[in-house]
Amino acid sequence: MPNGPDRGFHPNFAEMPTDTAHIKPLKVADTAWPLNAADPGRLPVMETFYSLQGEGFHQGRAAFFIRLAGCDVGCVWCDVKESWATEGYLQKTVQQLADEAAAHPARLAIVTGGEPTLYDLSALCDALHQRGFRVHLETSGAHEVIGDFDWICLSPKKFKPPLESVCRQAHELKVVIYHRSDFSWAESYARQVSDSCRLYLQPEWSRCAQMAPLIIAYIQQHPQWELSLQLHKYVHIP
Repeated sequence: MPNGPDRGFHPNFAEMPTDTAHIKPLKVADTAWPLNAADPGRLPVMETFYSLQGEGFHQGRAAFFIRLAGCDVGCVWCDVKESWATEGYLQKTVQQLADEAAAHPARLAIVTGGEPTLYDLSALCDALHQRGFRVHLETSGAHEVIGDFDWICLSPKKFKPPLESVCRQAHELKVVIYHRSDFSWAESYARQVSDSCRLYLQPEWSRCAQMAPLIIAYIQQHPQWELSLQLHKYVHIP
């Protein structure tokens, strides 16, 4: 998920753990999804922050980020493993979140996680749209999308493949490249998205020096793809 937080900035959780080895992804039964079915107007929030989108098609744009707690995918190289659990985080109403977002000049809100599609996000989208926001979603595609989003960025993970329906909905496909075999894996999902979907390859941060030259060479030979870099990590913003 994009825009990993500055470890000193956690307005919704007093003491974030620095050791994440013990954190495990959620186990969610189909019958328990969406997790907020009883109250779609309330969501567990790891953090909110105002920054720039660091990745993909909208890189460089000012945005209000809403990072929801809870993830059942569990990527080994996830840089925000603190977002996997739901315990210990504030439950916020969608109106509270819309009020926070509206306190900033930009009218772009990005819902991320964790895995935000664990939740019914329709009430959140409605509240933000009523305030004049465009609402973007960052998802692995592991669950159906519930909510009226203006832009869906699909970043598939091998640990829990995306649903075909989410592939068809995606406006942007962003594939993280960890090793050479990931290029063919990326192409397998490029065949599942719409013709208008924008295609991005992004080096996994810890292996950027090794993988970025390979990605550049690949894009030169396959120009339907574009390069995504985690801009926020280069300029040290959330």
